[in-house]
Amino acid sequence: MRDEDILIGSLMEDTWLTLEQIAAACTVEPVWLLRHIEEGLFPHAESVAGVWRFSGPALLRARRMRQMERDFDAVPELAALVADLLEEMDTLRARLEYMKSMENMV
Repeated sequence: MRDEDILIGSLMEDTWLTLEQIAAACTVEPVWLLRHIEEGLFPHAESVAGVWRFSGPALLRARRMRQMERDFDAVPELAALVADLLEEMDTLRARLEYMKSMENMV
């Protein structure tokens, strides 16, 4: 497990981040993030009293999408699809690890 996974998965699980914080962490302008929100590529982003807020996993999603767009010149929709698939893989890996730990207890 990478340090980044620990940070995002453990410490930031219950923390809300602002649009500016997510943008800074991804080294993008806030307008990049707003454009992606408007396109529906951040389904769990919330606007509370006109202020956007994001969960820790949204930070990982934004980083993954930015990396796909930057490294592979991917269009935002493709970057979001890859992020979806990576999130699903993370979930499946966590379930597998849980199942393995349960087997060891028996």
